Amino acid sequence: MKEDYYDILGVSKDASDSEIKKAYRKMALKYHPDKNPDDKEAEEKFKKAAEAYEVLSNPDKKARYDQFGHQAFEGAGGFGGGGMNMEDIFSQFGDIFGGAFGGGGFSGFSSGGRRMVKGSNLRIRVKLSLDEVANGIEKKIKVKRKVQAKGTTYKTCTTCNGTGQVTRITNTILGRMQTASTCQTCGGTGQIIDKKPTNADAQGLIATEETVSVKIPAGVVDGMQLKVTGKGNDAPGNGIAGDLLVVITEEEHPTLKREGDNLHYDMYVSLPDAVLGTSKEIDTVTGKVRIKIEAGVQSGKILRLRGKGIPSINGYGKGDLLVHVNVWTPKTLNKKQKEFFENMREDEHFEPKPESSDKSFFEKVKDMFS
Repeated sequence: MKEDYYDILGVSKDASDSEIKKAYRKMALKYHPDKNPDDKEAEEKFKKAAEAYEVLSNPDKKARYDQFGHQAFEGAGGFGGGGMNMEDIFSQFGDIFGGAFGGGGFSGFSSGGRRMVKGSNLRIRVKLSLDEVANGIEKKIKVKRKVQAKGTTYKTCTTCNGTGQVTRITNTILGRMQTASTCQTCGGTGQIIDKKPTNADAQGLIATEETVSVKIPAGVVDGMQLKVTGKGNDAPGNGIAGDLLVVITEEEHPTLKREGDNLHYDMYVSLPDAVLGTSKEIDTVTGKVRIKIEAGVQSGKILRLRGKGIPSINGYGKGDLLVHVNVWTPKTLNKKQKEFFENMREDEHFEPKPESSDKSFFEKVKDMFS
């Protein structure tokens, strides 16, 4: 089982943003590669701390993690799915360390001060049927992304001499002051394009179409976003590729309505069937099932089929299928039928006699959400 992010950082679930940041900085400084050269165990702890911080420092991701656990991020790789690498950490969280390691990489620059560039992210929507949501699925998605063109070569930037930074000295009333800023020519990478094919853009990239496999876990919800690390656009030079963000869109089912992990089904029965009893075949996300309708069933009764709903994305079992019984009253009758019901007006069997077990509408609604 994957380790809890709060446990990794050693904080409680109600920890403040500053407490989470402080805990991450302490761990990352302790297990930083510069302090633990060739120590695989320290490197793994360093990556785990960064992965936990990446989620818990983001209000949206933290809320999803608190609600769904690790499964909110599984199935698509990336942060929260065990897909962090050292370049991701250095480029995203460098500013949290200030000058703790000089030019050792945490300022968002690789050794020598060069900036680690990350390609742009791509976003794509994937439509899922209710059956696919309930059972999980692996989708093959065609993605148009930019990759480095074959034959593209780079050379050292002549403006910054490969450092990625430009130093300026200015005279002030306090004396001469030296400042360093990102090189505008190379964007901080320390490299510029030397040669590139004619079909490549200014960054040496070309558009291509690629089929990406995405494992979507059961129980995802409409609007949830999964991430596939490294399947966005490439970065120029020695940068790292961006990510593919997969946004879930849930299609409407013709007969089933979803409410969280529970499903609702409206079942209509005729007046004779309600009086005499019957059995009906209904839809579920795992196929059709036949249920028995007891004689004398009342309109508005709710039949609960436990475990026939949607699996919880955090692994806590399945929801239920709630079948709402609606007794259909005929709108037109022939003469013989009218005479029958006229004769039944005063019959004691047709007089409403609600029992304590026949709950009111508001009690039924309350039970649905309990």
